[in-house]
Amino acid sequence: MTKRMQFLIFLSTFLGIWLLFHVYVGWRLWSLPVFDSTKGHRALVIGLAVAYAAYPLGRYLYNNGWRSGGQVIEYGGAVWMGILVLLVSALGLVDLVTLFGIVLKPWVAGLRIGAVAVALVLSIVAWVGGYVKPRIIEVEVEMPNLPAAADGLVVAHVSDVHLGALIGPKRLRAMIEQIDSMQPDLVAITGDLVDGHAGTVQGMIPELSTLTAPLGVYAIIGNHEKYAGADRCRELMREAGFTVLDTESREVAPGLWIAGVPDNGRGRSVIPVEGALAAALGGVPEGDGIIFLQHAPVQEEAIAGAGVGLLLNGHTHGAQIWPAHYLVRREFPHLAGVFSVGDMTQVVSRGAGRWGPPMRLFAPSDMYRITLRTPKTQSER
Repeated sequence: MTKRMQFLIFLSTFLGIWLLFHVYVGWRLWSLPVFDSTKGHRALVIGLAVAYAAYPLGRYLYNNGWRSGGQVIEYGGAVWMGILVLLVSALGLVDLVTLFGIVLKPWVAGLRIGAVAVALVLSIVAWVGGYVKPRIIEVEVEMPNLPAAADGLVVAHVSDVHLGALIGPKRLRAMIEQIDSMQPDLVAITGDLVDGHAGTVQGMIPELSTLTAPLGVYAIIGNHEKYAGADRCRELMREAGFTVLDTESREVAPGLWIAGVPDNGRGRSVIPVEGALAAALGGVPEGDGIIFLQHAPVQEEAIAGAGVGLLLNGHTHGAQIWPAHYLVRREFPHLAGVFSVGDMTQVVSRGAGRWGPPMRLFAPSDMYRITLRTPKTQSER
C-alpha cells in the first residue's frame, strides 16, 4: 500500500467519524430549549458546519503556507474536537440510561442539558491537562541477557511528541530540558516525533540537535511520520544527529543492542512482524541483550519470543481523553504502562505530546526513565 493511499484511508476514516459525531450532537441538541426555534436551528447547523471544517481546513492552510491564520483555525478546530468527543460521550450516556428517550421522558431534556454542562466543564479540565508538562516515570527493569557492565544504564523513553503547528520550539525545549534532567545514557524515541508537515519541523532542527546522550539518540518512524513524508522525516532526524532504525540493529555497548522497525500502519495486524524481526535482529549474536523499538504496542508475544529483553512502544496516547480508553483498549490491550510478556518487559508511553485536541483528560503525558538491571538470582530475591 502506497503512502498516499495510507494517508487517504486515514483521512477518509477520520472525516467520516468526524461527520457522524457532528450529526449525532446536532440531533441531540436540536430539541433543547436554547436551539428550539428556526433561528436556533439555523445557528446550530451553521455552527456545526463551521466547526466540522475548522480542523482540516486549518491544517491544510498551515501546511500550504498560510501559517499564522492556519494555525489559529487549526487550534480552534482542535479544541472543538476535544469538546465534541466529550459531548458525544456525555450525551451518549444519557441515551443509554434513557434508552434514547424512551424511558424517563420527563427527565430527558434536563439530563441532556446536564450532559452538555458536564462535557463543557470536563473540556476545561482537559484543556488545562493538555498543558501540564509530561510526568517522568522512573522504573527499574531486570533485563534478560543484560551484560554486567551495562547494569545501571539509563534509557530515556520518549514517544509521540507530535511537533508541528500546535507543539512548537518552546514546548520542545522544555521537553529536552526534562530529558536532560534524567541524565540518560541513551535516548529512545518510539515514533510520531513529527506531526502534519515535515517542513514545519525543519526550523526546529537547532532545538532537536541539543538532544544528545553518551550512547546516542535512536528513533523510529511512526504512522504520523508516514503521513508527513517518511523519507523527509528520516532526513530531519538524521540532521538532528539521531540514528534512525529502519528494520535494523546497532550495538550500543558490548553485548547490548538496540533495534527498531518503522510503523506499517496496520494496527494489531502487523503482518510482516516475524520477517521484520528477523531482519532487524539478524546481526545480533545469540545471548546478547536487546532493546526493541516499535511504535504501536502489538505482537508482543512474537517479539518476546525473538529474545528481546525490553520492548518500548507509544502510539496509544493512553487514549488521551477519557472515556476513549474503553474503545482504544479493545485495539491495544496494553494501553499504557509497564507489562511483563514472558521474560520481556514492555513499556508503553502515553506520549510526551498530544495529537488533535490540545487536551488530556485522565491520561497525562509522560516520559520514562528506565534503569536497566541484570536479573537477580533466586538467592538474591
